[in-house]
Amino acid sequence: MPPADLDRFRPADGVAEWVQANILAEDGRIHNPEHAHLIDSNLVFLWAPMGFTKQMRTVIGQAEEVMIRAGGWQKARQEQQLFEWFGRVPGYIITLDASYCATCSDADWCALVEHELYHVAHALDDFGAPKFTRDGKPKLCIRGHDVEEFVGVVRRYGVGDPGGAIGKLARAAGAQPEVSKANIAGACGTCLLRAA
Repeated sequence: MPPADLDRFRPADGVAEWVQANILAEDGRIHNPEHAHLIDSNLVFLWAPMGFTKQMRTVIGQAEEVMIRAGGWQKARQEQQLFEWFGRVPGYIITLDASYCATCSDADWCALVEHELYHVAHALDDFGAPKFTRDGKPKLCIRGHDVEEFVGVVRRYGVGDPGGAIGKLARAAGAQPEVSKANIAGACGTCLLRAA
C-alpha cells in the first residue's frame, strides 16, 4: 500500500517484489506466464501522489522506458534522482497513482498492475520472433494499447466498468454483426472486381 502522507513522487517499495512473487513466479498466487519476459528485468515501481488528466481521461498508471536524452548537468541530475530513488538507473518505470491505489479493491489493483506490465513487452524481430540481448535476456520495449493486452486483463479480471470502452467492445464482440458479410462484399470495390 502507498504511504498515507504521500505528497511527492516516491519509490513504491515492495511492489516489484510483490509482482515477482505473485505474478511473475511460476508458483505465484496469480501467476501470469504472459509476463515471463519480465523475470529479472530492470523494472521498478514509483508512487505518484495523484493521477493526471490526458485527453479527458484520468491516468492512474503509466509504464515507460527510461531514456535519458540529455547531456551534461541535465543527464547527471536525472541519473542522480534515479540513483537516489532506486540505487540504479532502471530500464523501465511503472508509475502508479497512490491516491487511487490506496482506495481501490484488490482486483482493481491487480488489474491496474497487470495492465501496466502488458505495456512492457518482449520486443519482436521483423519475422515476429522474440528478440534477445547479447547476454540472452529478453529485449524489452513499450507496447501501446492493443487487443492482446485487453484480452489478457479481461480474461483475468473481467470487463471492469460495463459502460467503459472495454465493456462496449465486449458487448459488440458478443452481438450479431450490424452489417452482413454479403452487404460488405456488395459495397467493396475489390470484392466486386473479383466477382466480375
